[in-house]
Amino acid sequence: MQKNKTAKLVLDDGSVFEGVSFGYEKPVTGEVVFNTAMTGYPESLTDPSYAGQLMVLTYPLVGNYGVPPRQFTSEGLSAFLESEKIHAEAIIVSDYSYNYSHWNAKNSLSDWLKEEHIPGITGIDTRALTKKLREHGVMMGRIEIEGVAPLQGFGHYSDVNYVDKVSCKDVISYGNGKKRVVLLDCGVKHNIIRCLLKRGVTVVRVPWNYDFTTLEYDGLFISNGPGDPDTCDAAVQNIRKALSGDKPICGICMGNQLLAKAGGASIYKLKYGHRSHNQPVRMVGTNKCFITSQNHGYAVDSDTLGTEWEPLFVNMNDGTNEGIKHKTKPFFSSQFHPEACSGPLDTEFMFDKFVDLL
Repeated sequence: MQKNKTAKLVLDDGSVFEGVSFGYEKPVTGEVVFNTAMTGYPESLTDPSYAGQLMVLTYPLVGNYGVPPRQFTSEGLSAFLESEKIHAEAIIVSDYSYNYSHWNAKNSLSDWLKEEHIPGITGIDTRALTKKLREHGVMMGRIEIEGVAPLQGFGHYSDVNYVDKVSCKDVISYGNGKKRVVLLDCGVKHNIIRCLLKRGVTVVRVPWNYDFTTLEYDGLFISNGPGDPDTCDAAVQNIRKALSGDKPICGICMGNQLLAKAGGASIYKLKYGHRSHNQPVRMVGTNKCFITSQNHGYAVDSDTLGTEWEPLFVNMNDGTNEGIKHKTKPFFSSQFHPEACSGPLDTEFMFDKFVDLL
């Protein structure tokens, strides 16, 4: 067993959880959230939706299959991960495995965190921490590491436009299909782009605040992303312009919220969000249920949808909105991740439905 420095997670209510550092040794602050998935830590860490957050994994054993190599496709997409780098501010686990084994493992989680300057803490009672977050709601926290000067205060998660931090800065094109899809990048996971390219379309990826209505395109796709959707008014205004037309529109996660806001609905913050691989949702008006992957802390208030809109999916655990659709136009969205990398893939038909409408 390696001898690493002691580390603490300090919550803004004064609670302290002590453990050991196994990542990069630097102090950080962020919103403390928990994820109940049993696998997928390389994909979760590189999901831009975790920007500004300290990610707690409830599954106790983490690191036993290492991390895949940093490889990119001919299109410039990560072959195995969900973006170009780790976006979570830190990872917090119960039991880190210093030994790993997997056919596609390039190195250990610990080494990867150190390479990307991301802290990791092990030895934390993640069960007790998760119970506190469920009872109190997500809260700000900071990581303090032995021998390193700590940060003061905790910051305020809602004060930062994280979408602006993670969105692309220039227009990027992928593929050479006959149909052109504008992808509004609010912090897109690479598997969304992979899923669109697999269906033979050209993807034109644009920054979150880009006026895409000046482009020639056949459909609009609004990506996932981090933070508070109320910080993204420029995107909402451009989406609202697109709603006056008839070109198909699909949104995922943050995309669901921005589409709803453009349609006049309100967004609110959930107590502790949905971050897992096992969220059951039902398609409204049917008995069809799906197991979905999710990562969000905000939700659409279905009661505020305009008369032209209606819920498309509902969460079977807490009744929250999981998607919307327009009653007459080809506009629809999901709060969950149909591309679900890593898993499950029960709802990938959402991409088929969108491409079929182009």
